[in-house]
Amino acid sequence: MIGDASNVEIIAHARRFTAALVGVRGSVIDLGSGGGVPGLVIAVDRPDLAVTLLDRRQKRTDFLQQMVQRLGLDARVHVVVDDADRFLGPGGQGNQQFDAATARGFGPPARTVRTALEAIRLGGRVIISDPPTGERWATIVAELPLRRVDEGEHLLAVFERVA
Repeated sequence: MIGDASNVEIIAHARRFTAALVGVRGSVIDLGSGGGVPGLVIAVDRPDLAVTLLDRRQKRTDFLQQMVQRLGLDARVHVVVDDADRFLGPGGQGNQQFDAATARGFGPPARTVRTALEAIRLGGRVIISDPPTGERWATIVAELPLRRVDEGEHLLAVFERVA
């Protein structure tokens, strides 16, 4: 269990990320992968995607690497131990190379979106575990090169990079 939710609920929630990735081809980065949700679920459910699991804590990435090997995903799932700002920032190894970025519990919404934008290409998708309600998203979208694409259908906030 993660928090108060059962494993069944956690996996069901992670599968909403998979649903929001319909139409995405190529590569996905999961920001702050922690225990592997939703990144590992996406990797299992979407064998056509290359998945990078990014977390700054060595203990977490050691666990993730063990799970990747145990699930037989090591040919297309890459585990990275690094700070997101360093890995994705200007000159960083992961800067604008991904087709989508996912985040569940990475940080405050504005910081999460800004970090995800560093990861994705033009036209890439950002999927955040946050109820798509409230005016805070309108403010964030107005300030950043994003277009809202979810309309609440996945119970996640889903954006596309437009510039």
